[in-house]
Amino acid sequence: MKWDWNAVSDFMPDFWDGLLVTLQALALGSLLSFTLGLVWTLLMRTPSRWVRWPVGVVTEFVRNTPLLVQLFFLFYVLPEWGLTFSALATGVFAIGLHYSTYTMQVYRAGIEAVPVGQWEAATALNLPRRRTWTAVILPQAIRRVVPALGNYVISMLKDTPMLMVITVLEMLGHARLFSQQHFQFTEPLTVIGVAFILISYLASLLLRALERRLVR
Repeated sequence: MKWDWNAVSDFMPDFWDGLLVTLQALALGSLLSFTLGLVWTLLMRTPSRWVRWPVGVVTEFVRNTPLLVQLFFLFYVLPEWGLTFSALATGVFAIGLHYSTYTMQVYRAGIEAVPVGQWEAATALNLPRRRTWTAVILPQAIRRVVPALGNYVISMLKDTPMLMVITVLEMLGHARLFSQQHFQFTEPLTVIGVAFILISYLASLLLRALERRLVR
């Protein structure tokens, strides 16, 4: 099999477009999953079972259904109820919602790992509940869970090709379209494979640097 550099050159404009969409979906989906995951965690710690029960049902349902099913549901079913969003916005929401149910468990573990003495010290100082969370508990908990959150960022990156099923042309979508138009599969698929490896590696390096910085 002969490697065709001209095919690589022809594919690169499409690749950069797909890379931009992939990074947008990853960044926005990660931000949404981290934010929602923290919200779910705090809601599950409220005294009211009328809050905990529906949150638990929703998060369990989302966590135990495939992301692919959720993508199809949000993209094809919600418009029948009058809720229409762009394909990219739908994909970002689906990824963020799906992974928020996993980051929720990460936050929970981080909060439970905070020494009891920290809670007792906050109580002894008569700190308000909000101040206790924002100034004492959450900074320590988040510092502990950065590596686990970073692993989910990489997992989200690997799941971005699923957005192709709802017409989002990320890297794999562009590679598939180019391959069908030019009948050349090896070059575009190899390019995006290498791109995924490089992005994952760079993300892991950034996360390690962040982890070392937080440990200081």
